[in-house]
This record gives sequence, C-alpha cells and structure tokens, in this order.
Amino acid sequence: MIKSMTGYGKANLEKIERTYQIEIKSVNHRYLDISIKMPKAISYLEEDIKKCISKKIQRGKIDVFVTFENNSAEGKNIKINTEIAKMYIEQLKKLAESENILSNIEVTDISKYPDVLTIQNNQDEDTIKNELMEVTKNAVNQIIEMKEKEGEKIAEDLTRRLEEIQKKILEISTLSTGLIQEYVVKLKTRVQELLQNQEIDEARLAQEVVIYADKCSVEEEITRLNSHISQFKELLNSNTQIGKKLDFIIQEMNRETNTIGSKANNLEITNDVIDIKTEIENIREQVQNIE
Repeated sequence: MIKSMTGYGKANLEKIERTYQIEIKSVNHRYLDISIKMPKAISYLEEDIKKCISKKIQRGKIDVFVTFENNSAEGKNIKINTEIAKMYIEQLKKLAESENILSNIEVTDISKYPDVLTIQNNQDEDTIKNELMEVTKNAVNQIIEMKEKEGEKIAEDLTRRLEEIQKKILEISTLSTGLIQEYVVKLKTRVQELLQNQEIDEARLAQEVVIYADKCSVEEEITRLNSHISQFKELLNSNTQIGKKLDFIIQEMNRETNTIGSKANNLEITNDVIDIKTEIENIREQVQNIE
C-alpha cells in the first residue's frame, strides 16, 4: 500500500502526574527532514524521537511538537541555600540599623528571595524515555494510518488515469496502422496522376512505403509506454518506498509520448497525444505527494 507524504498524528500520555503530548505533521519533501520543538528538560531525547519516526517514515518534511509537564514529587528535592539566606539577613539588618527601622525578619520572608530555595529535579531518565517513546509511537501510528488512507485514494486516482492513457494508446495504435494504408492509396493515386498512362514501378513504390512506414511507425514507443504503465501499476501494489521510482517512470512515459507526437502525421493522433500528456502531468502532481 502506498503512503501519502501528508499526514497528522497526535497522542497524549499521563503517568504519575507526568503529562506528555506529541503532535506530528508531515508535508511533501524530497527527502526526510525532521524538525523537533520540545522542552529543554527532555531535549536529550531528541535523537530518540527522530529514530522512532524514521523507522516508519522515509520521506517528507516532519514537524514534531512535544509538551512535557512533570508535576510528580518523584525525584524532586528542595534545597535551602543557607549561605545566600545569611547574606540576605545580614544586609537587611544593616539596612534596618542605618535607617533606624525596626528589624523583624521572618524565615518565610527570607525564603521568598531569589535562590534561597531551589527545587532539584533528579528525574529518572530511563522512565521518562520509555514513557516518551510510548507516546511517540502512538502518534507515529496515527500519522501512518492517515498517510495510508490518503495513499489509497491517490492509488485509485492514478489507476484511473493510467487506464485512460491505455485507451488513448490503443486508439493511436489503430490510427497509426491505418495511416500507412492511407499513404499507399494516396501515393499510388498521385503517381498515376503524374505518370498518366505510364506503368508504375511497384518496387520503387514499395520502397517509398517502407521509408514512410519507418518514419511514422510508433510501435516501439507504444510498446515501451505500455511497459512503463505495467511497471507503474506493479509499484502501486508494492510495500516499498516508491515515490522516486514513480517519478522516474513518469519522465520516461513523457519521453515516449513526445516521440509519438513528433512522428504523428494525423490530427486525431495529435489530439490523443495531448490527452496523454495532460494525464501524465496530473499523475506527476499526484506522485509528488507519495512517500
């Protein structure tokens, strides 16, 4: 099943007052480009998130947004900086003496000053990593599901367009065969008009027909074009990364179609070539969104 490069996934997880949320957005890109915005407290896990995503997604511009709140008392300690507190008390006493102010210093007052009380967060890195990987995998599974659904719609559209191209190819094949027969009749008629009652050189006539047939024959191009379509359909049913391969096949399909157009000596064939090129361009646009 093919996958679209466009998708969105979101997952949440709450464990012992630790809350995680991850959003993953994916859009078209030639290569895999992962950008992560996350809190500094868990930024050491950025590479682990990238590895988790890259295992499931091969192409696309991926934006990841991580939020993390740790309200758990687990691994947290309050530390009193006694030296800083003494310095505050000393300076406050000096101020009271110099300004003749009644000194009534309370412990609760000192605790409110900067750097007197600090919270040390000795968090369990392995636990947080496991929890973060769990929520990341859930978000990745969501975006994969969305990419596959979108890919299914793209595959249906591409298959329909390929069938339309094959119809036009069949018309061109029939028309090109009739062109040679028409040319033979027109050539004989023209030669007879020029020679009047003189005998026609059938060998010379046959030689001219062969030369014309060689110039206007599109059998090889049609064969290759049908081969490319078959390869395209096979890739649509494969489970590998196919975006770049399909893009190459489209280039080859366009090349063969242009050659048919340059050989066309018939308005109907020219119109069919235009229709094929239109469908190929529509397919090219769709393929740009395939992973």
